[in-house]
Amino acid sequence: MSEESVRAFFSTLAPDVAIIDQGVSTATVSEAAEALGVVPARIAKTLSLRVGGEVALVVVRGDARLHNGKAKAALGAKPRMLGLEEVEGLTGHPVGGVCPFGLASPLPVYCDISLQDFETVFPAAGSRTASVELTPARLADLTGARWIDICTLPEEN
Repeated sequence: MSEESVRAFFSTLAPDVAIIDQGVSTATVSEAAEALGVVPARIAKTLSLRVGGEVALVVVRGDARLHNGKAKAALGAKPRMLGLEEVEGLTGHPVGGVCPFGLASPLPVYCDISLQDFETVFPAAGSRTASVELTPARLADLTGARWIDICTLPEEN
């Protein structure tokens, strides 16, 4: 899985989207922002959460923090982060390369409305060195994501 499954995903559903492999680690928001030459907020990080008995992926902007109250209201239960092994097993992607594309298991995907603050964002692409650039709307369309409001931004803390 991992980057190969992401390449297959885009070759089928969006052949115009290029995978950007930096050749250096983009596994953290700060590493990705530095490698891509963008502000950290434009990195679209994918959180792997257990909500009640279900697992879901939530894509949020790089500088946002999950707000437990908002998340519970939007998702119906308090979310818990998955463990590292569970993340890779369910998504097929290594931690640091997790994204909502080319998943090993069908999982619901949500996008936090904070992503809409940018013309384009940079989610990972299945490896610790690869990403793609998409509009937030296209990200949501390609993954069947539902828009929700579950984060706070640095200026709100």
